[in-house]
Amino acid sequence: MGAGGRSDPHDPNIKKPDPEFIKRAPTSKPPFTLADIKKAIPSHCFERSLIRSFSYLIADLTAASVLYYLATAFIPHLPHPLPYLAWPVYWFLQGCVFMGIWLIAHECGHHAFSDHAWLEDTIGFIIHSLLLTPYFSWKISHRRHHANTGSLEHDEIYVPKTRSKLNASAFYLDNPVGRTLTLAVKLTLGWYIYLSINAAGRPYDKFASHYDPRSPIFSDNERVLILMSDIGLLSFSFLLYKVAMVQGFAWLFCVYGGALMVMNSFLVTITYLHHTHPSLPHYDDSEWNWIKGACATVDRDYGVLNKVFHNITDTHVLHHLFSYIPHYHAMEATKAIRPILGEFYQSDSTPFFVALWRESKSCMFIEPDQSDEKNKGVYWFSNKY
Repeated sequence: MGAGGRSDPHDPNIKKPDPEFIKRAPTSKPPFTLADIKKAIPSHCFERSLIRSFSYLIADLTAASVLYYLATAFIPHLPHPLPYLAWPVYWFLQGCVFMGIWLIAHECGHHAFSDHAWLEDTIGFIIHSLLLTPYFSWKISHRRHHANTGSLEHDEIYVPKTRSKLNASAFYLDNPVGRTLTLAVKLTLGWYIYLSINAAGRPYDKFASHYDPRSPIFSDNERVLILMSDIGLLSFSFLLYKVAMVQGFAWLFCVYGGALMVMNSFLVTITYLHHTHPSLPHYDDSEWNWIKGACATVDRDYGVLNKVFHNITDTHVLHHLFSYIPHYHAMEATKAIRPILGEFYQSDSTPFFVALWRESKSCMFIEPDQSDEKNKGVYWFSNKY
């Protein structure tokens, strides 16, 4: 996942998508190079400030602490049945703050937090462990995702299937009730299903899991890092268990578990919508190259949550081109590269909850380009079968 190219949803130059027709992104060789794009970005955008990066982390941790205090101090004393309304509000607000904290750890994994890799890995490991994410496992597979974005053979996550390879159950679920159930599972359990069994990930010859040091996702010299990730998760899980023994599991869910579920839902939503859109191509080995793949993603608009999520949502194109640019420079950098990218820059201001339903309906599988015999290595989303 990541912070990509920033876009202003109020920019009059951005056309709102026509629900009946969405223009496909270009798939030809880009008329620019990565060096051309980099030259357009002000040099200070590549500078990492440890003080500034820490200020965002401290602000997020402060927000989380304030919400925790308000929730535990006031919600239990509300008259019945108001607590049943107040806790979900707390979960949503705290889950959004958790998402912002998670994304700062994600920046640590991209060397966008500071100039000191050891410090970034320390902070990222602690934060992700506290949010039940295996830091090094995710960092490694996510790095490979960035190296192979849009490749049907080598991308690590959200690799779409062709119609012939799609499970038959998907077609039976292609209706409002089926899509609702599918989204419900995806948003509640999808993150852990992916980490556990590599669902929606790149196919491997044997069982793949982010928790297994022997997994084919990782090379031999990376396996000790996977073990460290597991130790971090087990240690914090044990701490949560001890807290539950004192405070009760219901209390633990109210102050932590519900917010974590909201965070996981946003994590799945953000990553899914960045790489799933009717305008985005996928490529087999005959057509793929790195810069075409990096441009095969889309910036989304989450309204006020763009800032809460440190603009990861509306700067994803940039993030795939220069993942080491800190989030606090990404908006400026995006505005600088958009004239260079031209039609290769993709953005969509459709509300994310509307887009989530639309993409789950219209992006069931991919099929090769039927309009040009020369582009058989280019695949597009479809739901017509």
